Amino acid sequence: MLTITPNIKFKKELKKLSNSSLNECMQCGNCSVVCTLAPDEKPFPRKEMIWAGWGMKENLIGNVDIWLCHQCGDCSEYCPRDVNPADVLASVRQLSYQHYAKPHFLSKILSKPVWLPIAVLIPTVIIAVILYMAGTLHIPEGEVNYSKFFPHAWLNSSFSFITLSTYLLASFGLIRFWNDMKVQFPETKPGFGILRGMLKILKEVLLHTNFGKCKTQKSRKVSHFLVFWGFILLLVVTIYAIYATFTHQYPLSYSNPFKKLGHLAATMLLIGLGIMIYSRLFNKSKSGHSNYADWLFLISMFLLTLSGIFTDIARSQNWSLAYHIYFFHLISIWFIVIYLPYTKFGHVFYRIVAMSFAKSIGRE
Repeated sequence: MLTITPNIKFKKELKKLSNSSLNECMQCGNCSVVCTLAPDEKPFPRKEMIWAGWGMKENLIGNVDIWLCHQCGDCSEYCPRDVNPADVLASVRQLSYQHYAKPHFLSKILSKPVWLPIAVLIPTVIIAVILYMAGTLHIPEGEVNYSKFFPHAWLNSSFSFITLSTYLLASFGLIRFWNDMKVQFPETKPGFGILRGMLKILKEVLLHTNFGKCKTQKSRKVSHFLVFWGFILLLVVTIYAIYATFTHQYPLSYSNPFKKLGHLAATMLLIGLGIMIYSRLFNKSKSGHSNYADWLFLISMFLLTLSGIFTDIARSQNWSLAYHIYFFHLISIWFIVIYLPYTKFGHVFYRIVAMSFAKSIGRE
């Protein structure tokens, strides 16, 4: 006999995040039938909708199928009760990375708008303290030179240390996530580990092939592809810029290939984010419900890109507000890069790990 103990608190939180009336799901199975990504055996999201309706948190957190869903919206399009399974699964993913994130208080302050001032205050204070320790907590005189305001050695070492520390803590959450997925499939032993699994799904991730299978929101592949590769290219440019500081080639000239690559990356990000934001504002029937986590990520990434552009222009044009713009840009970097495991951007890690696990057990 199976005893079900509903987690009412979890159900209420899931209902609020997804804006879905979970009790109206009549288990018709349309959602699983129309999904092109669901495995043939025990397909999603029908079973997940049962668990969501009963508040069965233990069945949803650590569920690999939650992450195989790419929120195409096909299931919601054909839902006769407008329960919107795509939004429900998206909300479960949000609760999942909050569940695994360490330290937990960071995921908490980034999950609700009431805590936004604290989320902004943390990087503001830490950056100010670093500048104070470096002896540069003031606006330099003369021509704009960001290294006079935030010396490269202090910038590179402090941000690298904080980022690596954050990701190290996040890795423990990912290991817990991998182990929890194994609990969901006690009779199936993974054929290989996380790293080998990542290699096997590399093509799917880089080309976004699963997004191409979506029917309701075909633009999702284009927008996600542009944002994904735009961010990757920016990382490449950033790594080269760090190298350039050691070889005294920084700031990069406008003729430098990596400078041009940075401009391309910024353009890709602005177009991709523009498509996402437009869809969420003016095509809500297909894009689904957008909650605070969605908008925090989109706006943070948009501000990071825009502030990066204006930081470069301010330096070249010697603007009086250049250092203020640069300081804002550093906070934007913190929100996207350092806060990554605690925001919606963290789904990049969890989806890749889940896809690797699915590949290792042959769940495709």
